[in-house]
Amino acid sequence: MKNKFLLTAAIAVLALSGCKKIDANNIDASKITVPEISEQIMKDVTKTLSSDEFEGRAPGTAGEEKTLAYLVEQFKAAGLEPGNNGSWFQDVPLVEINAVKQSPMTVTGPNGKAMSFNYGKDYVAASYQEQAKIDIANSEVVFVGYGINAPEKGWNDYAGVDVKGKTVLILVNDPDFGTQSLEGEFGGRAMTYYGRWTYKYEEAARQGAAAAIIIHDDAPAAYGWNVVESSWTGPQFYAQSTNGGADQTKANGWIQKSGAAQLFAAAGVDMAKSMAAARNKGFKAISMPLKASLSLENSINKKNSKNVIGILKGTKRPDENILYTAHWDHLGRCKPAPDGDDICNGAIDNATGTAALVALAKAHKSAGAPDRSMVFLAVTAEESGLLGSKYYAENPVFPLNKTVGGVNMDAFSMSGKAKNLTVVGMGKSQLDAYLGEAAKIEGRTPEAEPTPEKGFYYRSDHFSFAKLGVPMIYFEGGDDLVNGGRPAGEAVGKDYVENRYHGPKDEYNEAWDWSGVMADLRLYYRVGRMLAMSEDWPNWNEGDEFRDIRDKSRAAK
Repeated sequence: MKNKFLLTAAIAVLALSGCKKIDANNIDASKITVPEISEQIMKDVTKTLSSDEFEGRAPGTAGEEKTLAYLVEQFKAAGLEPGNNGSWFQDVPLVEINAVKQSPMTVTGPNGKAMSFNYGKDYVAASYQEQAKIDIANSEVVFVGYGINAPEKGWNDYAGVDVKGKTVLILVNDPDFGTQSLEGEFGGRAMTYYGRWTYKYEEAARQGAAAAIIIHDDAPAAYGWNVVESSWTGPQFYAQSTNGGADQTKANGWIQKSGAAQLFAAAGVDMAKSMAAARNKGFKAISMPLKASLSLENSINKKNSKNVIGILKGTKRPDENILYTAHWDHLGRCKPAPDGDDICNGAIDNATGTAALVALAKAHKSAGAPDRSMVFLAVTAEESGLLGSKYYAENPVFPLNKTVGGVNMDAFSMSGKAKNLTVVGMGKSQLDAYLGEAAKIEGRTPEAEPTPEKGFYYRSDHFSFAKLGVPMIYFEGGDDLVNGGRPAGEAVGKDYVENRYHGPKDEYNEAWDWSGVMADLRLYYRVGRMLAMSEDWPNWNEGDEFRDIRDKSRAAK
């Protein structure tokens, strides 16, 4: 009887997990008729949300209150119903920690000479601990390479060293950065989660470090120091915890590479050789004859931010759900531009994605309710580490094992129409087949992201759901433009990152070319509609890091 039971259970697990491969030949995208998607809605919502009146849409501010009220108004007008048991909102408990007084970071060398690094210009730091005063005094400094502890890979940068109470210096990205292929201990050129700054701070805390400081370098970080400075100064938001962050480091931060070079030189350690050695398995952390000190005086406020949830209920299988996600928040007030403008309006990032939720909701409503329900989820605190989507994924209004999958929208490009489209995380899930068929109808070519080393897969809200097994797809307008080809596309991307991304000049522009955005929205519509009209349960591909999680989740259903 026992063996028979196990066999029956195994068959049930396979059936529920949706483990069959989705055959693109069985997906008929031509059956989906795309209704008019309103360009005017896109313009109006983007312009309104990114206006100075909304103060950069930081969580916990008057800008949030205006954003929430406006989104409810827009969701209602689009024909959605409240998505959380009669409410439009889901509370997301956050704590705001604002370093109102920051000391320079001083580091004393073996000769007793102190080096000083100015807050903002040379280094930034914030505390995850809910403490009014953070003091780190004469903390020993240890270079821990990439700061990775990956038992499944036999890799531990902390092996043989005790960093409790110490300050760890960490390299950004992961050891395979710079390789050209996708083969290597850490995915080759494609960044893994081990390369993200969030992981590095998490691991430093598990190791008992007092402070974790990442060495900033433009290429492996994928953005300049200006982005670090604007993102890490001012109020910082974290998820509320039962212990007030007591299990976290006292301070997490970044230091300019030029400043790190001073530290290595003062310690008599060859920086280039040490960085090269850190790329190899078996690297030994380097205890440096340096003592670091810094202090922060914090104001601490606990508050609830909110996710906004609207639903278009399905007619045949209303308990099965398709997700559309985008984050409504941005940075609020930040480091002023030379002209004194200190509002990070976040027009591209991500008023455009939030506007897309409204425009797509209205389009789907006009086409009539689909078979499955469609959930339109505008999440908070993405800029603070995907906190709103993480909270929803861990406290779902609609069970994750009844969430078929979804698409995430984050920062549309105003570069005009593209021949291709960029798929972030291409090859991970069976959702690629749906996108491939939709793209074929629209005359577009899906391509893998050209810069997987930048780790975009781990930098937007789809990742919160992927970690818990829900297949999500994240794609963007391509870089091979109809007018100007790839050189033009690359130039637009470079200009945005260098001059607008996470800065006060990410503002609405009346001269924008919306043609590429509207073409992309047709793809977002098709993919969502195909999923909502299908009976399939797409899964992660065999061998993907999230496959087992999804199989277990579906089996539990």
